[in-house]
Amino acid sequence: MGDVNGQMRKALVALPDKVWEILDGELRGKMGESYSEIIRSIVIAYLSEKGYMERGRL
Repeated sequence: MGDVNGQMRKALVALPDKVWEILDGELRGKMGESYSEIIRSIVIAYLSEKGYMERGRL
């Protein structure tokens, strides 16, 4: 997964403790194993759901 050139960029994200509890208790193993995989999956799912991932909107 990456941008149109096949590259990925990193971002440092601070999240509340409750979000970490959800990541550990509900999403680990379902949306990925590492925190970065889970958060990446959430962001991509959200953008896709909202239509931002459609080919003409990149």
